[in-house]
Amino acid sequence: MTQPLTLTLNGAARTVTGSCHEFVFGKTRVLVDCGMFQGSRTLEGLNASPFGFNPHHVDAVVLTHAHIDHSGLLPRLVAEGFSGPIWCTQATADLLEYMLADSGRIHEADTARRNRRRDRAGEEPFEPLYTEADAMAAWGLCRPVEREEWFEPAPGFRARLWNAGHILGSASVEMEAGGTRVMCSGDIGPDNKAFHPDPEGPSGFDHVLCESTYGDRRRERVTIEARRKVLEAEIRGALDRGGNLLIPSFALERTQELLLDIVELLRAKAIPPVPVFIDSPLASHATDVFKRHAAELEDLHGSCVFTHPQLHFVESVQESIRLNSVSGAIILAASGMCEGGRIRHHLIHNLYRREATVLFVGYQAAGTLGRVILDGAQRVRISGQDVHVRASIRRIDSYSAHADQSELLDWVAARAPIHGSVFLVHGEDSGLETMRQLAQTRAPDATMVVPSIGETWELPAGAPARRTKTGREDIAQSLGHDWQNAYASFVTGLKRDLGRIEDEKAREEALAQMRKVLDSYAAHRDGRRRHAAEKASRER
Repeated sequence: MTQPLTLTLNGAARTVTGSCHEFVFGKTRVLVDCGMFQGSRTLEGLNASPFGFNPHHVDAVVLTHAHIDHSGLLPRLVAEGFSGPIWCTQATADLLEYMLADSGRIHEADTARRNRRRDRAGEEPFEPLYTEADAMAAWGLCRPVEREEWFEPAPGFRARLWNAGHILGSASVEMEAGGTRVMCSGDIGPDNKAFHPDPEGPSGFDHVLCESTYGDRRRERVTIEARRKVLEAEIRGALDRGGNLLIPSFALERTQELLLDIVELLRAKAIPPVPVFIDSPLASHATDVFKRHAAELEDLHGSCVFTHPQLHFVESVQESIRLNSVSGAIILAASGMCEGGRIRHHLIHNLYRREATVLFVGYQAAGTLGRVILDGAQRVRISGQDVHVRASIRRIDSYSAHADQSELLDWVAARAPIHGSVFLVHGEDSGLETMRQLAQTRAPDATMVVPSIGETWELPAGAPARRTKTGREDIAQSLGHDWQNAYASFVTGLKRDLGRIEDEKAREEALAQMRKVLDSYAAHRDGRRRHAAEKASRER
């Protein structure tokens, strides 16, 4: 009897990052995406955990798009033995040349910085997750294919890519193996998004994997023109306050969308001719790829907005540091969730200023610095420094590259009839549960599944999926807000709180009480370990 197609979720299950869907048919193994976990330090620690499979045994990867949470572990996969093809669109391959190399350089630089710390003197050095050389080796395995044309990613599988409308080159993956037909959404873009046509795809599947990033949120429908009016108001308000306008922005797609709108506002004289600094070498490279694919993009109207004289692409660290003395400018810098990159440097130099403005234009995952700031923190800790938050914190939702709840439901409905199961992935718990309830009404014949990382499911043709392996319980505690966020919040306010205790002796007593609590937890832990060791000894 032929073995059924199986699916194992190695990431992006009950969280929005780390996408990696493992399909096995017979002896053939195909991954759809191989992305990094992003968010809290605890969650990012999963990137160094062993893969749930042997990289030598992976026959191919089909990549939905170039974002690092979908592609960022490809270099590690290659470094550990994968040598098969990475199938993707041409635009995705062009972007990966820069996205993966940049990620490799960051891992090397961060590791070198950690090894230089004085408190690590004499200890075993850390090794980078992967290097720039690993990244370029992975890029060299890319095999571009046209959308909507069948190809064979590996023996026993055939696949087609469909426009997902998310970012340049993004695709949903239609796949068939063993008589079972599956659709993986990848990340779905919203209707009427700049640059790209609306998402497309066929109907009639056995199983569908649908992202649920905004499964619990409906956005007001706005045209590009209306969105520009909102941006115009935010820019004018920020400039009236007299300081810089900082925009934490993802280097790929979000930056280019913002530049499109800012340039149109400059051309229409709707905003003053202020300098616009794009402080991200990766964003500069991504913009070059957009120029290369300009003929495929909507909304450019035959002109190249990316060469406007008010745009200044910042390359060197020295140029970036010189922006410390600038005021009344617009500064776009990565990363979009403030977890790394040059935006952290600019936050240190602007967050404490009442005249400054920070404008968030993208999703802020639980546990990230961006989410902490957006949620109203009065102090934050950035690169070892405590920073007061006095700047005006603003937000625009209409720049999302993700479909909202109603658009996701429409996408699911357009795949009907779905004869087996709908897997809701790439979401946090609130969005997943809301989507589960609503998606059932749009695909009444399908079984709704909200999987966990590590679960394996059989995917029969014309019947609901069957779980054959439970998820990893150890990962559940890594999702969402972790102890390091609480620690940073506590530490940033500790000196101030102690200062409110006027008596010197009382301050010492407060510190002693805190130490006593920590010691009690350590003693309890040691006691449990001794008890477990004694029990094991008796059983032997």
